[in-house]
Amino acid sequence: MPVPNGEGDGPIFEPNDWISDWPRLAEVALGGVFFFIGIVAFVRILGKRTTGQMNNFDWIITVTVGALAASGILSRDISFADAVLGIVVLGLMQYATTLLVLRGGIVSKLAEASPTLLLHKGRVLEDAMRRTRISPEELRGALRQKGITRFEDANWVILETNGVLSVITKCDMTIDEAETLADVRAPDELPGPR
Repeated sequence: MPVPNGEGDGPIFEPNDWISDWPRLAEVALGGVFFFIGIVAFVRILGKRTTGQMNNFDWIITVTVGALAASGILSRDISFADAVLGIVVLGLMQYATTLLVLRGGIVSKLAEASPTLLLHKGRVLEDAMRRTRISPEELRGALRQKGITRFEDANWVILETNGVLSVITKCDMTIDEAETLADVRAPDELPGPR
């Protein structure tokens, strides 16, 4: 018995809302298999960067590829070829952008964020915490994961470009002497010894 929709013009739910016809189900299943194989090949061709610790740029590309694949599988208005072309163009753009980023220059600065210093010689850098929207709880959690129980026992905590918090334990080195911190965004005036 159809359920009225309140306007007196028929049922709320049509049978096609619940189950498509068999040819459509077969089409969706075949599309799922096709896009699964295609995306596995896509990831193998582009390399580990697409599935490793992703930065914001890689994450956006991954989500967009997923949306295009879902559209190609489920949408009757978007052909497989349309979705595949969109995915291939995104893959090529990511590859080209990565090559340009490796060369440095303006593309590198536009496409990738710099790591940000959040804690220096045991002192929390409040402005950096606010700017990056990292909570004190997240900072304490990163320290606990490294077995550090006091802020003073950490030399530096850095928010990396992929969103991971790196913790460097206490040492006598200054930030200027630490080679791995050369690209870290740090305030000109740091509390305590630089």
